[in-house]
Amino acid sequence: MEKLTREHYPLGVKRPDLLKTFTGKAYDELTLEAALEGKVTSADLRISPQTLLMHAEISESLGRTQLARNFRRAAELIGISDSRILEIYNALRPNRSTKEELLAIANELEQQYGAVENAALVREAAEVYERRGKVKKIED
Repeated sequence: MEKLTREHYPLGVKRPDLLKTFTGKAYDELTLEAALEGKVTSADLRISPQTLLMHAEISESLGRTQLARNFRRAAELIGISDSRILEIYNALRPNRSTKEELLAIANELEQQYGAVENAALVREAAEVYERRGKVKKIED
């Protein structure tokens, strides 16, 4: 596949042929008529990891490396339940988790979900929180 750049953005207008939903439906199948006929479900409206990765590639071509990293992390999270993501989000709040709990989350992200970028972010948070005294204290 060709390298995606700013010329391909927005993908829905310039390269809709590349877009698939989380369930594998083609972008052009998502019409009001199809929805009214029951051919489109809410699951069909979820973004796919591949679409997020294409946006990351376009962002990188524009020199927007942080945005590209955010898209890559989002792509990794697609396969994780919303409830687990919220639990992880709450665990990442200052003073909510011990360093060991955060490292366990990082290991889970990496080993169970293959979310390497997110695991690295959680490990970095654990180190920063420890340095700044923002990890949960264990009471004796």
